Amino acid sequence: MDQHLQGGKAFGFLKSQQDEKLNSINEAFLTDPKYAEEEDLSSKLEMFKNKYMEFDLNDQGDIDMMGLKRMLEKLGVAKTHLELKKMMSDVVGGAARDTFCYTDFLNMMLGKRNSILRLILMFEEKGKDQEPKESGPPQRKTFSDLP
Repeated sequence: MDQHLQGGKAFGFLKSQQDEKLNSINEAFLTDPKYAEEEDLSSKLEMFKNKYMEFDLNDQGDIDMMGLKRMLEKLGVAKTHLELKKMMSDVVGGAARDTFCYTDFLNMMLGKRNSILRLILMFEEKGKDQEPKESGPPQRKTFSDLP
């Protein structure tokens, strides 16, 4: 990396590197025969890549426990430390690690195992598809509106 990059340029450079790395992992999943029967795999992988990049990633590009905690709090599903540890062990397959990488994330989202995180992310996507709520004061009620 160029030592003279500052601020936003350095961030943009790191994000482009991360994007290239995640695209190469997506290509590997597209050619994997294990996922050949998955419907609309390329659009799912693109959606998962975008979702993964929303996490607070550490220096290696992995999701750590605090990044997962912050993301779940943003979604309104705050979890305790023990719940997060269980969620992380579900994702990495029982290993005693405090981070998981993009490959683990894709295995979780495309695999047959149900994970708490997978369910939360699926419900978040379904919630975005609903009609937006009206803003402003509520409409005036009349007697005919009463049950």
